[in-house]
Parts: sequence; structure tokens; C-alpha cells
Amino acid sequence: METRTIRQRLPDLGSILTAIGFVLLVNLVGAAPSAIGSPNTPWFRALEKPWFYPPTIAFPVVWTLLFTLLGVALWLVWRSDAGGRRLALGLFAAQMLVNVVWTPTFFALEAPLAAFGIIVVLWVLVLGTILAFRRVDRRGAALLVPYLAWITFAAVLNFELWRLNA
Repeated sequence: METRTIRQRLPDLGSILTAIGFVLLVNLVGAAPSAIGSPNTPWFRALEKPWFYPPTIAFPVVWTLLFTLLGVALWLVWRSDAGGRRLALGLFAAQMLVNVVWTPTFFALEAPLAAFGIIVVLWVLVLGTILAFRRVDRRGAALLVPYLAWITFAAVLNFELWRLNA
């Protein structure tokens, strides 16, 4: 009987360090808006919250996990030479920009309805990014699915915060 050895090619140290750099970059960009606005304001604390509002600790934990997944996904697409890579990277940058705009709009401007409009645009961009990533690297696309789920939840939460306090 013949024994076959299956060797998986592991990324080299340089690739691993680059992936870590992407993860750190996405987390830094994602966290930057918290310097402009956050839920630690009298205005936000006074808002009526829907029954499904998560515990406060959930937000930094979930966002760190999601931004880490986004960083790995971005690294996978960035290192690919597949067709559609530029479009995928452009959509990723666009959705990150829109993501960054949401926090100051909601918290600093105290504009939940405008923030809801932004999160709807973000949802569409994230879906487009997933579809574009799928053409380049299916793993990268799959890593964005939890992000889309959270954005969906956040959109519902944003809408309810507006509705309850309008």
C-alpha cells in the first residue's frame, strides 16, 4: 500500500507579518472614529434603547473581531493576482470610508436618521464587496459574511434608536 504525504503550503514569515499588518491597519482605521464620537455622551445615554440592545461590552469585542476578519480578508485579496482584484480593493476602501463616517454622524452630530441612511449605503457596499471578493478569493468573501450580518443588525438597531427617540 502506498502512503501519500499531503503537505499544505504555509505562508512564509513575510506573508504572516504582512497579514498582521493588514489586521492592525483595518483595526486602527475602524477604531479611529471613536476619537470623534462615542456612546459615552449624555445624549446617547438618555436615548430610549430597544429591548434587543446588546450589553455595552459587546460593541468593542464584536468590532475588534470583525475588523480582524476584514484585515485577513483584505490581505487574501491584496495578495491575489486574480481578475477583479482592483475592483474588490476599491469597494473595500469605499465601504471602510462609509463605515468610518457612521460613528461621528450618529454620536457627534447626534443624527440617527442620517446615520441610518449611511448604514444602508454601507450595507449595499459590503454586499458588493463580498461579491467582488468572491471573484478573487472565496475565503476572503466568506470572512466578510459575519460583518454583513452585524451591519444588518446594526441597521435595525440604528433604525429602532431613531424610531424610539424621534
